[in-house]
Amino acid sequence: MNSIITNRTIDGTSNFISLKPQLIDHIKLLNRTKIPSEKINRKINVVGSGEELKNYNYQQIPSFWIEGYGCSANFADLEMMAGQLKQRGFRLAENPENACINLIVTCSVKNSTEHKMINRIKYLTNTNKPLIIAGCLPAADEGLVRSANSHASIIGPNSIDKVVEVAHATMGGQIVSVLENSQIEKINIPKLRISPIISIVEISSGCLSECTFCQTKLAKGDLRSYRIGEIVKQIRQDLIQGSKEIWLTSTDNGCYGLDIGTNLINLLKSCEKIEQEFRIRLGMMNPMYLNRMLNDLSMLYSESNKLFKFIHIPIQSGSERVLRKMKRGHTVNTVKDLVTRLKDKIPEITIATDIITGFPTETNEDFEQTLDLISFIDPDIVNSSKFSSRPGTAASKLMKVNDDIISSRSERLHKLIKAIAKRRNSKWINWEGEILINEIENGKLKGRNDFYKSIILDRDPDESFLKSTTQTKNPPQRPDSKLYHKYTDQKEENMVIDTGPYKNSTLYLENPYLGKRIRARVVSYSNHVLNAVPI
Repeated sequence: MNSIITNRTIDGTSNFISLKPQLIDHIKLLNRTKIPSEKINRKINVVGSGEELKNYNYQQIPSFWIEGYGCSANFADLEMMAGQLKQRGFRLAENPENACINLIVTCSVKNSTEHKMINRIKYLTNTNKPLIIAGCLPAADEGLVRSANSHASIIGPNSIDKVVEVAHATMGGQIVSVLENSQIEKINIPKLRISPIISIVEISSGCLSECTFCQTKLAKGDLRSYRIGEIVKQIRQDLIQGSKEIWLTSTDNGCYGLDIGTNLINLLKSCEKIEQEFRIRLGMMNPMYLNRMLNDLSMLYSESNKLFKFIHIPIQSGSERVLRKMKRGHTVNTVKDLVTRLKDKIPEITIATDIITGFPTETNEDFEQTLDLISFIDPDIVNSSKFSSRPGTAASKLMKVNDDIISSRSERLHKLIKAIAKRRNSKWINWEGEILINEIENGKLKGRNDFYKSIILDRDPDESFLKSTTQTKNPPQRPDSKLYHKYTDQKEENMVIDTGPYKNSTLYLENPYLGKRIRARVVSYSNHVLNAVPI
C-alpha cells in the first residue's frame, strides 16, 4: 500500500499521461547569485521514465511527502504536483521525517487558517528536510512565509507545472521562488487522485470579482479560463481511470469562459455529451454571474442525468449596506429571485451558501437582515466564518467589530443553521433511491444521492464485506500502478498511513461497492447526514 497524507490522503493508482520536461523559467533565486535558468537546468538531474527507470536503483529514487489545505482547487493543485513528481521518478514517503523533500499546499483565506499553515510550515521545517511551500499563502504574503522558513522554496498557485524542477533544485541546495503565472494551463497534467472515485477538475483560475475581504484574489489574480475541449479531454481521461464523480472547480465557476468567449452553460452541455455514466458536482458560483444564466442552468439541472441537483451560492451577508462595502456585485433581491426561480424548477435542490459574520461596520440591524435572508433561502449547508482581516485587502482598513459581538452573532447564526439543516434532512425520512458510493467512513459505506445529500449506509448490502476486512489484522494489499510497482520493495509495499479520512485505503480498491450505485432507504438523520439501509 502506498499513500500520502494531506488533511486527506492521496492514492497512487492513477495511470499517467506524458508531460514533457519544462525548463525553469521566471525563477528567482534568493540569497544567492542569480543564475540563468539554462544553467540551473544543467545542474538538475531529472529522473526519467520508461527504459531509464527500469535500471534505476530503487534506493536512489527521491521520495516526497505532500500535504494540502483549503478549497477543492487547492487539492486539485496538490494532485497535479504529486502526479508530476511521481511521473518523473519520485516515490511517495510514508511520513515527512523519512522524505527526501516535503511539500505543503497552503491556504490563506482566514486568519485561523493562516496560523495553521505557519504551524505546519514550522513543523515541516523542524524535520530538517528541504521544503517547498505552495498555494495561496506565499503568493499573497511572501514575507510571512519567509519569516517561518527563510530557506524554503516557494511556488505560486499558477506555477505548479514547475514543481519537478523546483524540487530538484531545492534538494540541491537552491532557494527557489516561482510566483509568476505559467503559460501552461492547469489541465491534462499528470495527477495522483486523492480519491479513486472523485476527480477534481479545475476549469479556470482567478476571477473577475473585486471583493474587499478576499486575499485569494491577490494570490490567484484575474480570470483565466481553460478551453472546453481540454476540460472534456481531462474528464474523459479520469473516467477511463475509474472516476465516477467529477468536481468542476475554480475560484468562481459563475464567470467561467467570459474571458475566452464562452460560458459555463456551453461547458456543461459539452460534458453532457460524454457517453459514460458519471455525476458532476458543480462548484461555487457568485450570484452576480449566476443571475445571467439561471434560466439555462435551471433547465440543465432539471433535464440532466449527470448533474447533481446541488448548487453553491455564496451570499456572505443579507445586508444591502454590507454587500456594497464588500463589493459583492449583487443585491439581496438578486439572491431571493435566484433561489425562488431555482426552487420553482427543482423543488428539492440542495443549496449551500457562505456567510461572513462581523464584517467591518456590521451593525445589529445588518446581522438581523442576514438571519432573515438565511431563513428565506432555507439552505441545506452554510459555511459560516467570522470575519478575518487579511493583509492587503481593502476591508482590512475598515473599522472592526468587537470580537465579543462577533462571537455572539456567530453563535446565534450557528443555532439557526443547525435547526434549518436538521429540518431539511428530516424531509428525507423513508426516501428510497440510488446513491453513488464514494467513500468509506468509520468502516461504513458513504455516498451521495442525485441531490448530493450525504448518506451513510448502516450496513453493507450483503452484511459481510466491511466486517470481514476491517476485522482482519492484515487486510489484502491493494494493487498499485504499474509504474510504481516496478520499483517498490517490501517495506514500501507495506507502508501504512494512520491518519486522514482515507486511512483505510486498502479497503478502497478491494471494496466491491466503491463507485457503484446502490439502492437505499433513509431511516434516520442528523443535521449533518442521512442514515440509510440498503434495499
